[in-house]
Amino acid sequence: MRICTPASTPKGYCCLDSPFHTVELSDAAFESDGLRVATVKSRALGRRADASFWVPTADRIGTLLILLHGVWGSHWVWSQKGAAHRTAQRMLDAGEIAPLVLAMPSDGLGRDGSGYLTWPEDCDVERWIVEEVPALARLAAPALQPDASIAIAGLSMGGYGALRLGAKYPSRFSAIAAHSAITGVDDLLSFVEEPLPEYLACAPREELDAVYWMRRNRAQLAPLRFDCGVDDALISSNRALHHELLREGIAHTWIEHAGGHEWPYWQQHFADTLRHVHLHCQKKETP
Repeated sequence: MRICTPASTPKGYCCLDSPFHTVELSDAAFESDGLRVATVKSRALGRRADASFWVPTADRIGTLLILLHGVWGSHWVWSQKGAAHRTAQRMLDAGEIAPLVLAMPSDGLGRDGSGYLTWPEDCDVERWIVEEVPALARLAAPALQPDASIAIAGLSMGGYGALRLGAKYPSRFSAIAAHSAITGVDDLLSFVEEPLPEYLACAPREELDAVYWMRRNRAQLAPLRFDCGVDDALISSNRALHHELLREGIAHTWIEHAGGHEWPYWQQHFADTLRHVHLHCQKKETP
C-alpha cells in the first residue's frame, strides 16, 4: 500500500493499491506528542471518515490497540479528553509496556452513536473498524509490523463495540477490554435520541448481544477484561454481564472501582487496559 499525493495522482488521491478510495494524512511537521490524524474515503462506510493515531518512536512495533469512543464523541476524544497517548507514553518510558500504536477511529458518525453496527441502508461500521482501521494504521504507522497483534478496547458505547466485535471476530483480536460498557442495545436508549427499532434493524436481536458471540466463539475468544465504576448507571448491567459469563464458564476479568461514567474514571483506569494488552499481545513484540 502507498499513500497518494497530488504529485503522484494529479486527478485526485485515489490509490488502486489502497483499501480506501482516498487517503489524507496529517503532515509530520505539524504533529505533536506522536499524534497523527487521517481522513479517508471509506469503502465500508461509503463516505469520508476520520481517525487519530498515536505512534511512538520505535523502529518496529508489534501491537495495535483500537480504541472505540462513546456516544456523542468522535476520533479525537480518547486523546483530547482522555489523554490516552500520554498515559501510553508514560508507561512506555517506565518500561511497563512495549511500543504499540493506538488507533482511535470515529464510529461512522451516524446518529448519536452508531453502536459500531452494520447499518443496512447506510454504512458498515463493523467492517470499517475490523478491516479498514487496521489497514489505515499501517499507512499511518509504517513501523507497525505486518503480523502485529491487534487488541480492541472501548468506553461506554465503545465498550459495547469492543466486547461485541472482539467476540464476533475472535481470530482478529489478541485481547479485549472495556470500561463502563454499554452491554446491549437496550442500554443505548439512555444515551441516544434514536428509537430502539433503528438499532434492531441492523441484525437479528440475538446477534446484537455480545454474549451471543462469546458463547459461539468461546474456544477462540481473546482474553477479556472489563470494569465499571460503582456510581455508574451502567454498573448493574456490567455486574449482570459478569454473572452471565460466570454461568457460561467464559473466562474473563471483572473489576469494580470507585467512580462514575466520566472521563476522570476512564483516564485513571486506561492504564489497566494497557497492561492487559501488553500481557496478552507481547508474544509478537519484535526486538
